[in-house]
Amino acid sequence: MNAPDLNDIPARDWVATRLPRTWQPYARLMRLDRPIGTWLTLLPALASLVLSAGQVPPAWLVLVFCLGALLMRSSGCSINDILDRRFDAQVNRTRQRPLANGSLSLHQALACLAIQLLLAAALLLTLQPLTVLLALCCVPLTLVYPLLKRFTHWPQAFLGAVFNWGVLMASVETTGALQPGALALWLGCLFWQLGYDTLYAYSDREDDLKMGLRSTATLFAGQGKAWIGGFYTMTLLCWGAAGLLAGANPGFFILLLPIGLSLAYQLSLFSPDDPGPCNHLFRSNCHIGVLLLAGASVAIV
Repeated sequence: MNAPDLNDIPARDWVATRLPRTWQPYARLMRLDRPIGTWLTLLPALASLVLSAGQVPPAWLVLVFCLGALLMRSSGCSINDILDRRFDAQVNRTRQRPLANGSLSLHQALACLAIQLLLAAALLLTLQPLTVLLALCCVPLTLVYPLLKRFTHWPQAFLGAVFNWGVLMASVETTGALQPGALALWLGCLFWQLGYDTLYAYSDREDDLKMGLRSTATLFAGQGKAWIGGFYTMTLLCWGAAGLLAGANPGFFILLLPIGLSLAYQLSLFSPDDPGPCNHLFRSNCHIGVLLLAGASVAIV
């Protein structure tokens, strides 16, 4: 198996500088070198945890959700790479992924995935039975997601629903039921991810068109800015409704203003004809997640 060329590894890549060489492909399979996806999964779940509980949640529960977000995102990436390994080898952005470049075999990737799923199952033992049932409902959805780009232009919508599942779990764990405010928050997160994942999909649009793969970017083409603007508008409306349904104080709604301005700024820098900034714009959404968590924290004061 071939190892990636060290000249292709960014200078800030901690996986290359801190981990033994034999561990590095596993870390990259799990996207430990690219934590932005974990943050985008975790921050809305923590916001829901705080907003649903109406108080600061216990430290052990925060830790469980942090580890769960890491394992959920890493497992999803592993499944995606296993199913898309042949496509990844043909795309500039993904050709250095471990299965695409040969630094991991399929059997090694499957073993790594099995360990991740076992660890996630162990975390579920700490949660309420209804929360566990809800979590198990997400597993088949996570397995199906990577296949959707072969059949539908809307895999980003499905991803938004699945990777924000922690928002729903937080409500059930803290209140014993799925609260309307959490549903509105989750729906807002779905639209938010539809927007920022569409931005991200524009980075691969030309490659996807060549391979016959589908995404919102290949569907929207030159109308991407209008669609993303619509998704971001729905995000703010749903999050506003979530605050009202949860009885949040004015601080929550005040923090929706910088969120809206940040989303508008993203949109102002985006052009469907210029995929260059798309990755940077995608990564900037971590700030939105931080503001959402801050708003939920202010709402319980």
